[in-house]
Amino acid sequence: MDWAAIWLSLRLAFWTSVILLLIGLPLAYWLAFSRRRWKFLVEALVAMPLVLPPTVLGFYLLVAMGPRGAAGSLYHWLTGRLLPFSFEGLLVASVLYSLPFAVQPFAAGFAAVDRRLIEASWCLGENRLATFFRLIAPLSLPAIVTGMVLSFAHTMGEFGVVLMIGGNIEGVTRTVSISIYDHVQALEYQAAFETSLVLLGLSFAVLAVTYGFGRRIWAVWPAS
Repeated sequence: MDWAAIWLSLRLAFWTSVILLLIGLPLAYWLAFSRRRWKFLVEALVAMPLVLPPTVLGFYLLVAMGPRGAAGSLYHWLTGRLLPFSFEGLLVASVLYSLPFAVQPFAAGFAAVDRRLIEASWCLGENRLATFFRLIAPLSLPAIVTGMVLSFAHTMGEFGVVLMIGGNIEGVTRTVSISIYDHVQALEYQAAFETSLVLLGLSFAVLAVTYGFGRRIWAVWPAS
């Protein structure tokens, strides 16, 4: 059982979900309510990881985060370290790769809020920020939870992107999916089975809790 890889994947998935919550909420709000004609271009860009092969995305990220890339050279200038083959590099790649799994549920939840309620909040003197936190976010809580869980679960199962960006460094970039692949390549099927079983159980538990939580949320705000 490769507990180091499991712990690394859990840590990576947790921080990916937190960062996606922080950047995904304002982006999803803009996608849900903006009337810009070119909004479809942003929507297409956000959804790109859904159709782009992980190796292609990983290659471009590796170039951008390398010492000659803009992001990589800036990070090296600020910290003296390189992004590729580091946990920080994995985190950047995971955030970009899981972006649509968070933003799309967020945006769908925001768009489903009754526009009349939002306008009533504005008429009562609430600004846009207060309206979001007091009205839109509570009514969209199931969608927010769904986006968080999907991004967490998606990060736990990443393979192609993390392999391109992080390689296979034990305790640094070897995630649970790469560990399972290594065990299979070495014909260590028992170890691969045990690690896969942990990942399977964790994935089922996360989804079960999410669906149960979603049912309770909808019970608080029953449909009219």
